[in-house]
Amino acid sequence: MNQILQEFRDRIASATASGRALRLRGNGTKDWYGQSFDGEVLATTAYSGIVSYDPTELVITARAGTTLREIGAALSEKKQMLAFEPPRFDGLATIGGIVASGLSGPRRQAVGSVRDFVLGSALMDGRGEVLNFGGEVMKNVAGYDVSRLLAGSLGTLGLILEVSLKVLPRPFAQHTLQFALGQAEALHQLNLWGGQPLPISASCWFDGKLTVRLSGAQAAVDAAIVKMGGATLADAEACWDDLREQRHRFFAEVPQQGLWRVSVPTFAAALQLPGEQLIEWGGAQRWLKTSADAATIRAAAATAGGHATLYKGGDKSVGVFHPLAPAVARIHRNLKNAFDPAGIFNPRRMYNDF
Repeated sequence: MNQILQEFRDRIASATASGRALRLRGNGTKDWYGQSFDGEVLATTAYSGIVSYDPTELVITARAGTTLREIGAALSEKKQMLAFEPPRFDGLATIGGIVASGLSGPRRQAVGSVRDFVLGSALMDGRGEVLNFGGEVMKNVAGYDVSRLLAGSLGTLGLILEVSLKVLPRPFAQHTLQFALGQAEALHQLNLWGGQPLPISASCWFDGKLTVRLSGAQAAVDAAIVKMGGATLADAEACWDDLREQRHRFFAEVPQQGLWRVSVPTFAAALQLPGEQLIEWGGAQRWLKTSADAATIRAAAATAGGHATLYKGGDKSVGVFHPLAPAVARIHRNLKNAFDPAGIFNPRRMYNDF
């Protein structure tokens, strides 16, 4: 592995000297995500493997190029999981790419996002230096915030080499219920349930149906079924797997205007926008296929207290990510300059001027 690290250093030094950009990439399962994707590919796939895994401490450390297939297999043997349920994209997604993209799946509403599970990391910066942040236990907070900054940074701060993640046991019992509800009714019901001690681990509203997954101790799940009512959904595992992997029929066709992801508070009312919607995370994530323009979508999101991302397809000249406030943009640029002074790592992947 030292030889691979030296190769990374040599590529970074060469790129810095020539002013060429480097396109940090794992298996390319998320090449479509983000603004532009330019430069010479620097692949992380050779730098792979699980460094350590302690089931008793609920921590796994793996190199950036390690696939979720390998990590999932190791965790399954001990009946544990990456609780934020990142999309695996046929198991080819790498752990470095998952942290860099910041993508989480259906269980995010119950347990938190990718960044909430990052305990530590190793990063190679624009000078070729290896920087270590955080640790392997929650109480070790030295540099913890820097590790979390990498979640969703899309490789703009540096080359993620290694990450330590908290894992959780698989739930003892799971059960999925379905209800026939309109969008406004479903959002209201989700907020009512959200204020009660119910073991809800995922939710999805689409096409007049609200689907809710219960996870936890058998007694807690059984009690929730009686309290909530609804109909039991057959083949529930496939339902949630399709949603996690974005194979659900809502995602089957990306319209010309693109697929939007709107993040709002769970209590936000239904978005008054034309088109088709799929709602997750107790109402906090609204997937949208619409004929409305970017300004209208972002205005609606801002009014609801959130922001909008052009997740896939569409005209990226409008900006994939919600525009930053001037003060926040300045913090982003300062961080970029500190870790990548030559600006060689994934330039313009998040914003055109970054």
